[in-house]
Amino acid sequence: QVQLVESGGSVVQAGGSLRLSCAASGRTFSPYVMGWFRQAPGKEREFVAAIGWTTGSTYYADSVKGRFTLSRDNAKNTAYLQMNNLTPEDTAVYYCAADRSLATITRARIADIRSWGQGTQVTVSS
Repeated sequence: QVQLVESGGSVVQAGGSLRLSCAASGRTFSPYVMGWFRQAPGKEREFVAAIGWTTGSTYYADSVKGRFTLSRDNAKNTAYLQMNNLTPEDTAVYYCAADRSLATITRARIADIRSWGQGTQVTVSS
């Protein structure tokens, strides 16, 4: 089992930037895919971005393409979600997730995802 801890959530004005971190610990992480999801009040949890831990290949939801960048530091077992040009619509609790299956992450098969972090709040004020 992989343990995930997110950090970096905050309140920011529209147009601003934030960087979220997700630190992984536990069993070896190399075969995993790490993803970010978000959930706004009254809405379902949605896929934001994913990265293949071995390949470094990245995948993004259309709503964040060109604004968010996902990267990872293998030595630190940490992934970073750089979020630029934030809008109030980005306000949500952001969750880090890990699974062996890329499809499980990118298709947001929420109930099937093996590991979740506790979430970090991002609030974008207008």
